[in-house]
Amino acid sequence: MKIAFLGTGVMGKSMAHHLMNGGHSLIVFTRTRSKADDLVAAGAEWADTPALAAADADVVFSIVGYPADVEQIYFGEHGVLAGAQKGSVVVDMTTSSPDLAIRIADQAHSAGLLALDAPVSGGDVGAREARLSIMVGGDAAAFERVSPLFDLMGKNIVYQGSAGSGQHTKMCNQIAIAAGMLGVCEALAYAEASGLDPDTVLKSIANGAAASWSLSNLAPRMLAGNFDPGFYVKHFIKDLTIALESAEKMGLNVPGLTLAKEMYEKLAASGGEDLGTQALFTLYKGA
Repeated sequence: MKIAFLGTGVMGKSMAHHLMNGGHSLIVFTRTRSKADDLVAAGAEWADTPALAAADADVVFSIVGYPADVEQIYFGEHGVLAGAQKGSVVVDMTTSSPDLAIRIADQAHSAGLLALDAPVSGGDVGAREARLSIMVGGDAAAFERVSPLFDLMGKNIVYQGSAGSGQHTKMCNQIAIAAGMLGVCEALAYAEASGLDPDTVLKSIANGAAASWSLSNLAPRMLAGNFDPGFYVKHFIKDLTIALESAEKMGLNVPGLTLAKEMYEKLAASGGEDLGTQALFTLYKGA
């Protein structure tokens, strides 16, 4: 297939490489062109606008930072929906608003396109190793067409239902991570305060009833003082804000999510917005 890929950040770059390695031709667009240099050097084609990137593509993938970025690349005269050819599929993999996913799908259908919202989980490691979890909402027929491409980027690919369902599922994911991250940080802080060796503690608890992806993958980074971003704090706050707003619309009380959002906002205010989400541990250490 001929694929347009919009957004080549921490995760997008690896995902785009997997599609190229799978034998597909790639057209790339990103706001900072230098971030796509290695993809272009590997044979990808550069496009100056999202519309131009989408013009000859069978499938358009996007993964950018914020819902406002999604709106910018999809709408308007230079947007994906203005440039994409009839019958093509647009797939937004950004973690974004369920309402925006529905809006994109509605306008895509009006333009003769198919649309999917397909946010991912697994961080930088999952993207590099092509084992992302991909949560998909939108047209069932489009999902069948795009599934072989999803298989090049992920291992756990589940169709959730109509437009917006992928984004709602990702909100469930982020809520679980947010509350769990508090538990991971507090467990490690407790281990240190009690005089235990936290690395040895992890050997006991990371494979028992407390096991989680964060405990196995991010806790060792915390203890090593490695706060490099696999997923940025500022983007996690964006996700938690979307989840909280969606929960409020449904009349759902989410105290764990509320507390986690407050903690991450405190971390960002102290200068940590460009760190990885595991940097929450610094608040417990008083760093």
